[in-house]
Amino acid sequence: MDQTHSLDMLERHPDKVSGAWVFKGTRVPVAALFENLKDGASIDQFLEWFPGVSRAQVEALLDYELTMLEQMAS
Repeated sequence: MDQTHSLDMLERHPDKVSGAWVFKGTRVPVAALFENLKDGASIDQFLEWFPGVSRAQVEALLDYELTMLEQMAS
């Protein structure tokens, strides 16, 4: 998945959730995904807890992050 498409899954507005990056069309901060995964939640649990977020959005974000890490390593 290309990086531009991945970033299309996110948005950031100064007047929405204190300017935090959120999943597009929601008020769910991107940080919530990483915090929940860090605490042991599965992607399925996260999607259940935050029904406005789609699996495609989560997968696009994780793909983007993986690509960024791979680029940093090379």
